[in-house]
Formats: sequence, C-alpha cells, structure tokens
Amino acid sequence: MTNPPETGTDSTAASMAPKVSAWNIANVVTVIRLAMVPFFVVCLFLPGSGWRAAALVVFMVASLTDLLDGELARRYGLITDFGKIADPLADKALIGAALISLSILDELPWWMTIVILGRELGVTILRFAVIRHGVIPASYGGKVKTVLQIAAIVSYIWPGVPEPIRWIVMGAAALVTVGTGLDYVIRAIKLRQVAKQARAR
Repeated sequence: MTNPPETGTDSTAASMAPKVSAWNIANVVTVIRLAMVPFFVVCLFLPGSGWRAAALVVFMVASLTDLLDGELARRYGLITDFGKIADPLADKALIGAALISLSILDELPWWMTIVILGRELGVTILRFAVIRHGVIPASYGGKVKTVLQIAAIVSYIWPGVPEPIRWIVMGAAALVTVGTGLDYVIRAIKLRQVAKQARAR
C-alpha cells in the first residue's frame, strides 16, 4: 500500500515512529475487499446476463478498494505490518479467483492463468521468506501490473469485447507480471544482503 524503507533495518526510525493499530480504516477496507471475493465468484458462475453484470460490478468495486486503502494509509499514516501483508494477499485472492473462475468457465486458457498465478504464488512465498529481514514495498511496476491485470479481467467479464483486444490486454498483463516478478526477486536478494550486512556491524 505504501513505500516504507526497503531494507527494514533502520531500528532507530522504527523505534521513534508512533505505533499504529492494525485495526484501522485502511486495513478494514482491505479485509472488506477480501470478503468480496467469494461473492464475486458466486455471481460469475450464476447463469444470466444480470449475474454477469453483478460479477463485473463487484469485481470493479473490490478493485477500487485497493486504491482507497492505499490512499487512506498514506494520508493518515496508517501503515502497519498487517496492511503490508494483507493488502497484496487480498489483491492476489481477487485476481486469482477471477482468473481461475474464467478458466473453469472455459473463457481463458489455463496456461495463461498458470503463468500469472505461478508468478504471484512465487512472489508471495518469497515475501514470507524474507519478511524477517524486512518488508519489500510495492513498486510502481507492481501497480502497473495490477492495473493491467484488472483491465484484462474486466475485458473478459464484460460481454462483447472483441477477442483480439482481450488477448492484447491479457498478454500485456502477463508480460508485466513476469517482469515485475523478476524485479521482486532482485529486490529480495538485495534486502537480504543489506540486512545481513547490518547484522554484521
């Protein structure tokens, strides 16, 4: 949601900063987004154009809450470790549920879903692997990736979108997803090295 220091090793700054409760409005919005995921999936699988439209609305509202919780956290200083972890997990749950559902409905090739979710799963595992060294903040590329994924999924949920447009947007989303995944690996290695050097001092 926000961009704290990447290294996570500045103990002086951490001790001087006021502690923020995990129970704040930004994190509540994040939890609401997570709770909307099963409702979105149910709407997507129910037959009829009305339910399809409902699924689209739920998905778009849930996606917009990602912007809302980030803005709230930055504006009011509601940055917490819970938010740093819960926010990307909620994003991945929403995107993952959408991709898997579309593949089950035979509207999106499974290989595309596997490529995107494979990257997301790998980054999530890596995030927890290096969390003892610090939390890697979301990058600009990560935000672009999320926007492209949302746009691609909307193009598949929205009836009547030409197939070439769907493929172009989803292809761009997949390329940026893989690229930012590699960037995350590099940043995780850097974080681990910096933390190791700090402990050696």
